[in-house]
Amino acid sequence: MREFTTNRRLFTADIVLLIGAAYISFVLRLESLDLAKYWLGFALFAAMATIITPALFYRAGIYAQYWRYASINELFRMALAITAVAITAETLLLAADWLLPEVDLIPQSVPAIFLLLALPMTATPRMLRRLEFPYKLRRRDASGAERVLVVGAGDAGESIARDLRQRHPQGRELIGFIDDDPAKNNIRIHGVPVLGDRYAIPRLVQAHEVRQVIIAVPSAAGKAIREIVSICEGAGVETKIIPGLSELLDGTVNISMLRDVQIDDLLRREPIHTDTTGVSDLIRGRRVLVTGGGGSIGSELCRQILHFEPAELLVLGHGENSVFTIQNELLQHVRKSGNSTCRIDARIADLRFLERIGTIFEEYRPEIVFHAAAHKHVPLMELNPVEAITNNILGTRNLLQASLAAGIAQFVMISTDKAVNPTSVMGSSKRVAELLVHHAAKLTGKPYVAVRFGNVLGSRGSVVLTFKQQIAAGGPVTVTHPEMRRFFMTIPEAVQLTLQASVLGHGGEVFTLDMGEPVKIVDLARDMIELSGLKVGRDIDIVFSGMRPGEKLYEELFLPDEEYRRTQHQKIFISHNASSLVPANLLDSIATLEDAAMRNDAECIRHVLARLAKYGQPAPQAEQEVQERAVGELRAVTVGR
Repeated sequence: MREFTTNRRLFTADIVLLIGAAYISFVLRLESLDLAKYWLGFALFAAMATIITPALFYRAGIYAQYWRYASINELFRMALAITAVAITAETLLLAADWLLPEVDLIPQSVPAIFLLLALPMTATPRMLRRLEFPYKLRRRDASGAERVLVVGAGDAGESIARDLRQRHPQGRELIGFIDDDPAKNNIRIHGVPVLGDRYAIPRLVQAHEVRQVIIAVPSAAGKAIREIVSICEGAGVETKIIPGLSELLDGTVNISMLRDVQIDDLLRREPIHTDTTGVSDLIRGRRVLVTGGGGSIGSELCRQILHFEPAELLVLGHGENSVFTIQNELLQHVRKSGNSTCRIDARIADLRFLERIGTIFEEYRPEIVFHAAAHKHVPLMELNPVEAITNNILGTRNLLQASLAAGIAQFVMISTDKAVNPTSVMGSSKRVAELLVHHAAKLTGKPYVAVRFGNVLGSRGSVVLTFKQQIAAGGPVTVTHPEMRRFFMTIPEAVQLTLQASVLGHGGEVFTLDMGEPVKIVDLARDMIELSGLKVGRDIDIVFSGMRPGEKLYEELFLPDEEYRRTQHQKIFISHNASSLVPANLLDSIATLEDAAMRNDAECIRHVLARLAKYGQPAPQAEQEVQERAVGELRAVTVGR
């Protein structure tokens, strides 16, 4: 109601100001206050300006604008309206000169002068209204608001600053920006200065009694975030962050997105640039099946595949609750987006039953298969090798047989870095599954490929979730070995690269995702404890419990015989000779594994895996040396005391 009253007053002001602009235009042109000779022309021109301009303002929504949130767009619309008036006047003037050459109504330069005067005169009261609001905020901020710094003087930082001032002023007072770019030092954004780089944070926190630092750099790598968080912890100030680029679905940033810094942020890598056109061409309008669709990777595959508008998406899984959850999420997304052309279906099925899988393929006739279903827990599979064989190997064999029978055009299997020089039954079973995919690619010549990557943050059974539970319980946090290292990616990042790799495949390749640098698990544990506001050794201990069966200190990404190189995508490697590594007796060995599994013969299973996947081979020399150096550290050692 208040803004309606304001715009009504602005309408009245426009009438007065437009008449004033018309009068001043004549005075400047004639260099005289006496308009006796042109009084008729002035009256006609002023009438036209005060009728046409407000009418155009109304059509452009100028009188519906909430001026405390106005931007350059509103000024641009006002300028267009006034320009239209000036052009109309000039056109009519030229027509009058042509029709009535003896009548001199208006000097020809008056419309141009009017154009230069009318815009600033009508814009001034609106901009005063726009500037009035931040002024009120500054006065209000002085009364006990929480003082904050924003790290990042870019687009995201500007959005946060604007949102802080306009929508959430009562709780925070923005003191300034922090940015490592020297060129931005001392510049002002919305009147707020850039006060220095990240190393100035402790000084500024003390000088201005800052209570909170907001990290507003969605493209920042984890290393930079880790350092900023460490500086803030040292300065005793709370840290908040906006999501990374992969989480900003529409690119917009606002204050409601602020959250605590999470472990994903500390491990964040540079943004991935995806060939969305290639992925879209692969998926749009086709029938896609995802196995393990209720799992961490499978469900994210479904979300991202849906973005590319398949004709049908079939979620296949064994756990009914997880499949039910992701199906409902996908259906809700389809309803909200209005993409009624995509059909979402779900089926509960066990890959170990070939007839059941064949029936589903006959019913739905999928064209592309993403195979994410697998048992993935190393210690559990070490104790239950039969399950690893029947699910990971025989399930993959059945799925490939059904795919070959149905003429599936594209097959992508999700593999793991644990399949490289495996020391576990789980890793060995995934390596054999890779070999089955390569064998199928050799038979068909079609793009049947495997995509290999390491641990994903937040997946079920992830060490991150285990650490969270241990921290919530008050500790201790258990780490198996002080030198244990793993590759980590976020789930969206891994799936994004998997879809990209599927476009690059021609058949029989192994694609390996660039996982960055491996992370020490003990460092991960320490970071998670500190992000919870606790101190290692004071509040929670880290205890080394010893390596579990099947584990190794380091994961590797490539087999010794694989010839790998980077693809045109900088984050994806390809092993183009993977199909040549398929042993001639693969299917016979699979039959032996199947027979051993039916007999629950764990010893035979391990023997065949040792031959097929080099399971149980001695650890690489470098890893042996590390283990020898750390033997003395595995006596229930506590970190931090």
